[in-house]
Amino acid sequence: MTSKPLASLPLPSGQRLVARDDGASLALHLDERALLRVRRQGEELMPLELVVEEQAEALWALAYWCFANDPQLQTVRLQLGQVDPTLFASGLLVGKGDSLRIERALFWQLPASFLRNIGSVGYPQQMVMHDSGRRHPRRAPKPVGEVYRRFDARLGAWISLRSLDIDSDLERFNRWQNSARVAAFWQEEGDLAKHRRYLEELAADPRVLTLIGCFDDEPFAYYEAYWAKEDRIAPFYDAGDYDRGIHMLVGEEGHRGPHKVASWLSALTHYLFLDDPRTQRVVAEPRADNARMIGHMQAQGYHKLKEFDFPHKRAALMVQSREVFFDHCSLA
Repeated sequence: MTSKPLASLPLPSGQRLVARDDGASLALHLDERALLRVRRQGEELMPLELVVEEQAEALWALAYWCFANDPQLQTVRLQLGQVDPTLFASGLLVGKGDSLRIERALFWQLPASFLRNIGSVGYPQQMVMHDSGRRHPRRAPKPVGEVYRRFDARLGAWISLRSLDIDSDLERFNRWQNSARVAAFWQEEGDLAKHRRYLEELAADPRVLTLIGCFDDEPFAYYEAYWAKEDRIAPFYDAGDYDRGIHMLVGEEGHRGPHKVASWLSALTHYLFLDDPRTQRVVAEPRADNARMIGHMQAQGYHKLKEFDFPHKRAALMVQSREVFFDHCSLA
C-alpha cells in the first residue's frame, strides 16, 4: 500500500495523471485535459459522459490510477452502457452486462507505455540448433536504448532499464566489478581492457542482453538477461523455449536496501515478461550461500526449486512463473 493516496502519477510519455477524489466521485485529468469522471456505487465505478471513442485511453488511465494507489486491489468493477469492443480484444476489459471489470493480472501484462522498445515480442518462431546440440528458437535482434520505464509510486522515483553502451558504461562497469562486495560474488575483477573484452563478447552473443538499471535516470545496476534454453543452466532444469534468466549486480552503494530491491527486481521481471508473451518463467542461479539475495527474491515471489552444482559454484535455482508474478503482482 502507498503511505497516502497519490495526488498525481507521472507517465512514461512525459504526461501526468492528476486526480480529484472526494470519496463519492473521482475525476482524472491528463495534464490539464479532463479525461474522465466516475461516480462510486458501492464497489463499482460508473464513468460519466464517457463516449465510446474515448474509452480505451480513459479506462486504461483509471485502472493504472487505481492499481498504483492500492497494490492489493485486484479488480476494478465498472458500469458501462455502450462498450468499445476493442477493449475486450486487448484484455483491458473482461466480463459482460453488469459484471464488467478490469483485472490487475491482465492489466500489468499490457505493454502500454512501460515497454519502451520492441524486442522479442512478435518475433516469429523458427527453431535452430545451438552449438550444445539443443534446439531453441531463433532470437530477435537485441533492442538498443531504453527498454522499460515506470514510475514506482511507493518509492516515488522512476525505475528504468536501458541497453548497456560499452563506450559510455565501461568505466562504470569496471568500477562496480572491482568493488569488494561485488567481486565476492561475481569474481570478475580486472582492468578496463578485460572488461571491454567481456562486454564485447556478450554484445556478440545473441543469447544475452546486457542492461543498465536506473533510478531517476541515475545508473545504479547492471543486469544480464539471457535465454535459458541456450545457457549452461539448461541441463539443470526443464528449460522452456522462451524462459529468461537473470544475473544481477547493484553497483552503487546508495541504491541498496530491501525497498530498492523490491522496485528494481519487480521491474526487471516485469520487463522480461512484457518483452515476449511466450516467456513463462524467469530464472536465476545465485550462489546457494547468498542468503540475502535469495531472501530478496523470495519476497518478490521467486521460489527456490533446488540447489545444484555448477563447475564454479553451488547454486540455488530460483524460479518466477508468469502466472504467479501477475496473479500476485504488487506493482505500483
